[in-house]
Amino acid sequence: MPMQALTGTRLRERRLALGVRQAEIAEAAGISASYLNLIEHNRRRVRGDVLAALAAALGVPAAQLAEGAEGGLADDLRAAAAAVAGAGGAELAEVDRVEEFAGRFPGWAGVVVALHARMSSLERAVEALNDRMTHDPHLSESLHEVLSALSSVRSTAAILAETEEIEPEWRARFHRNMHEDSERMAAGAEALVAYLDGSEAAAEAGIAAPLEEMEAWLSGRGWALPELEDGRGETLGAEVGRLASGAARELAAGWLAQAAADAVVLPMADLAAALEGGLPDPLRLAARFAVGVEVVFRRLALMPGRAYGLVSCDGSGTLLFRRPTEGFPLPRFGAACPLWPLYAALGHPGRAVLAEVAVAGRRSRRFRVLAHAGLRHPEGFGGVELREAHMLVLPVDGGAAPTGPAGPLVVGSTCRICPKSGCPARREPSIVSLG
Repeated sequence: MPMQALTGTRLRERRLALGVRQAEIAEAAGISASYLNLIEHNRRRVRGDVLAALAAALGVPAAQLAEGAEGGLADDLRAAAAAVAGAGGAELAEVDRVEEFAGRFPGWAGVVVALHARMSSLERAVEALNDRMTHDPHLSESLHEVLSALSSVRSTAAILAETEEIEPEWRARFHRNMHEDSERMAAGAEALVAYLDGSEAAAEAGIAAPLEEMEAWLSGRGWALPELEDGRGETLGAEVGRLASGAARELAAGWLAQAAADAVVLPMADLAAALEGGLPDPLRLAARFAVGVEVVFRRLALMPGRAYGLVSCDGSGTLLFRRPTEGFPLPRFGAACPLWPLYAALGHPGRAVLAEVAVAGRRSRRFRVLAHAGLRHPEGFGGVELREAHMLVLPVDGGAAPTGPAGPLVVGSTCRICPKSGCPARREPSIVSLG
């Protein structure tokens, strides 16, 4: 059983908590009181059989004395210290003494860990809400409706309060206007609250964006469509028909048709067999199955049990599809980070772009990113040229990725909530600071 430097300290604190003298515990364990005193002051290592006897005398598991009940706390404290270090505060915490802190003050250690978890949760909430309030046209329209109704009610109320004599007909008209405006304001406020809460009422009211509705449906299925593999695709069509808005149904139907076509040319069973020894180069997979690399990307994003993220955009840079992966935040509306390899590929159709990236922020993680763009000419020669780029996001096991001499490319979600300092591609100031 491994012995840590604080084994004696834990033993002493347990004995004092029970109000038992050293001599009594030593006698029960069959050792001398002087030897126990040395153990309690961490001056002697204790053999496994002696530790077991001491633990029995104190009424605790031997593992709790040897390893401590605070092992998980120590790991969480290290994570909190790493987050602060990423914010430029590397000297604020004595990481080499974290086990001592957790062992001697488990209550305070728990408070630190809880505050760190709370801070992380609030940061995620700020990012999500800011993304909505900054880039969401539906939210802007709802806010405008509420404010417009409020201004109208205020104006009518001012007229009624400040005008001493009003004809009964005009007073009735003002009262009717105030009633109608207050009803409009209440309805707008209800829709706004439902939308911010992400409730089903928001979807029923048609407030959610069509792309968001489609992605919510796919997310609810775990991003897996096994029905496409065994000829039961018509059941998926029925599910799509139950989406709230007509635009979402049309968008999902088009995407489902594309997914069905992909399943025909690249069956999931064949793809899974090709991945048994690990993920090969997607370009090699595309050549092996005689399909486009975008087909390989889409099929990988739908593999059950995999955490492959996928982002697609058109020639304007607008995101068309988002299959998220943990630790790589994707904006719900508005422009994404211009440093994404997705846009490097968009500017050079046919070029395979590979990059190791790190996400800016306190919870920074690293990813291996592959991007590729292609051209389409749906109207033939003389017609429009359409570009579409796809970016496959692969989590790196252990949170570390092999990097070049310059290190990983640091990217964000969108400028408004990206804490990266000195970014040459920044479009607007960030509301998030690492300091």
